[in-house]
Amino acid sequence: MKLKPLGDRVVLRAIEAEETTASGIVIPGKEKEKPQQAEILEVGPGGMIDGKEVKMTVKKGQKVIYSKYSGTEVELAKDDKVIIVRQSDILAVIEK
Repeated sequence: MKLKPLGDRVVLRAIEAEETTASGIVIPGKEKEKPQQAEILEVGPGGMIDGKEVKMTVKKGQKVIYSKYSGTEVELAKDDKVIIVRQSDILAVIEK
């Protein structure tokens, strides 16, 4: 199934957090937080949203950090979940 977001929405796939720290300490499963990094799969067209012009500044393929408790999680298939968020819920683009 392919999703095409509407308005200022963006489809993200969460990037799983590392299970060990840089110093080699293993993080137990229940201590892990919800991941906040994701890759953009699809971007909506933007346009007039609530009477304001919204231009999309993110692009498909970028890695981003998004608000911890934002968006709607959608299960496309077994073990294939994506998150749909507004562009304003994206806090930063990760550049290397």
